[in-house]
Amino acid sequence: MEENKNKLAVLWTSGDPEVAEKMAFMYTYNAKTQGWFDEVVLIIWGPSAKLAAENEMIQEHIKKMQKAGVKTEACLYCAKMYDVDEKLAEMGVDVKGMGVPLSDYLKEGWKTLSL
Repeated sequence: MEENKNKLAVLWTSGDPEVAEKMAFMYTYNAKTQGWFDEVVLIIWGPSAKLAAENEMIQEHIKKMQKAGVKTEACLYCAKMYDVDEKLAEMGVDVKGMGVPLSDYLKEGWKTLSL
């Protein structure tokens, strides 16, 4: 558990582009690039999946985070509900069942932030 204290999982659920750009992405990107955390994962869940697949500005932010080393994952069930699973996968997002991985992050002591 001690080795995971420097790992961050950001659970992004909001469909609001302003919340994404002005909070979720700003903090997630800087957490990685400024070295605040060694490992950073952005989890796209719920309405954020639809926003990510449809909004070009949001897609650019996600690309920038991926280039910086932020791992991006998305809930397969949520993405399928919005019919955006293929689009997210094309963007380089790891689309999969997220119940177990999120539970593992929590059990393993990752720091978590939910937006």
